[in-house]
Amino acid sequence: MSNMTVNQRNQYDRATYSGSAERIRHGSERGATIYSIIAAIVAIGLCVAAVSLIDGWAQWVVLGAIVMTTVGFMIAVSPNRRG
Repeated sequence: MSNMTVNQRNQYDRATYSGSAERIRHGSERGATIYSIIAAIVAIGLCVAAVSLIDGWAQWVVLGAIVMTTVGFMIAVSPNRRG
C-alpha cells in the first residue's frame, strides 16, 4: 500500500467500506413526517398572521428582504451546492 497514490488508496478504502451502510439501523420516517406536517401548519398560520398585519409598502419591502436573505442562506449552506 505504500507505493499507491492517494487516489488509489481512496478507491481501495471505498471498496472495503461499501457494505457498511447496509448495517446502519434506520429509524422510522413517521416522526419526520409528523414534524413536517406540524411545521407546515405553523408556517401557514404565521404567514396568514403576517399578511393580515402588514399595512404599507415599507413593511412589504422589509418582509421581502427577510425572505430573500433566508433563501440566500439556504442556498449558501445547501449540501448539494458545488463550488
